[in-house]
Amino acid sequence: MYITIIVYIMVLSLIIWGGSFAGFKDGFHEDFMSLASTKSIRGLAALCIIFHHISQETAFRQFKVIQAFVNMGPALVAVFFFCSGYGLIKNLKNRPDYLDGFLLKRVLKAILIPFYVNVVLYGLFYLIYGNDFAPIQWVTNLLGLTLMNRYAWFPIVLALLYLAFYFIFRYVKDRRLCYFLMFLVIVGQGVYFSFWGHFAWWAGEDNWWLSPSGFKRAKWWMQEFTTWFFGQWWVNSSIALLVGMLYAEHEEKVTAWFKKKYWLKLLLAVIIFVAFQILTLTVQFRYGYYTEYSGKGPGIGDKLLTYLSQLPQIISFVIVVFAMRMKYRADNPVLRFFGRYSLDTYLMNLLPLTFFEFLIQKGTVKTMPIKKPYYYNLAAYIILVTLVTVLLALLENLITKKITDTISLSRDPSHT
Repeated sequence: MYITIIVYIMVLSLIIWGGSFAGFKDGFHEDFMSLASTKSIRGLAALCIIFHHISQETAFRQFKVIQAFVNMGPALVAVFFFCSGYGLIKNLKNRPDYLDGFLLKRVLKAILIPFYVNVVLYGLFYLIYGNDFAPIQWVTNLLGLTLMNRYAWFPIVLALLYLAFYFIFRYVKDRRLCYFLMFLVIVGQGVYFSFWGHFAWWAGEDNWWLSPSGFKRAKWWMQEFTTWFFGQWWVNSSIALLVGMLYAEHEEKVTAWFKKKYWLKLLLAVIIFVAFQILTLTVQFRYGYYTEYSGKGPGIGDKLLTYLSQLPQIISFVIVVFAMRMKYRADNPVLRFFGRYSLDTYLMNLLPLTFFEFLIQKGTVKTMPIKKPYYYNLAAYIILVTLVTVLLALLENLITKKITDTISLSRDPSHT
């Protein structure tokens, strides 16, 4: 209980520290969507994602510690997708040559190089820590065709969406058609997941995964967290990228519209979000994503219905968050730090989560350096996971920067 209160107070303090309120009447933060300003909101989301991952550990669920973070994953990731979509269109409108170096700068340097640096670091960790990867799985993991790090789905989805953006907006002249095609790409991924499921349900006898030895007998590529789009987290928040793109396209009109009777419209936006939140929770309870475990096969229709119900929830959430930032924004060194290293902290988080599991796993209490189980152990786990995540993020970022700087120098004709 005390751990939960301390964490919640810490997060609330970060929101208050350095916060700036524009006033109840006509004042607004005109730069609330600037790169410097959005870095803080991305930093808050990045830190909360660390707590989200921690809260999903069995011991934390069992003792109901920081449980407010358990189901926050899609909303937190939606913040990143929204900011990414906004940045794409904002740069496209302001820089006529933006697409010329897009694949190199925004896909290779910003996404793929960090992704493969992460693959190598996790590969080294598993070599030392121990793993049960099949030889061919080592190959596919190193190539990125399967996941060495199960949290690394985000850069894959982002790279795919960036590639779709590049080819659509470069070769399609009708801007409305461009946005419609991006919508089809994003929703198409959701439909694809609905058929694909959480594991290779189609690769054996009916309901093979329900038997006690089902997953033990299954081949490695049939398991969860292996191939692309095994899991709803690959698709349930990416619609926010399109929302960010559309907002950037119509920014002046939308912002001006919100400013008129702002508080009434914000209240309406909150009510709409709450309504969609209730809707998607109801649908998830009634149908849900994990329909493979119903005993009725893969449950493709249930997954699809659940996915479609979550789209308006994510859309309304990011609208509320960024509408609120017109009036209030948090900005302090901690949030700016996590905003700068948000991708790195996200990618490196699984490693300390795995390494320090001995602190919270049942049956290992006698060997724990902290003897009182499920109390001080949970606090130590939160502190160590967070600190080591930051240290590893800095290491990964340093390696990535060295590689990208080398590429930049090699492409500079003036460099000798």
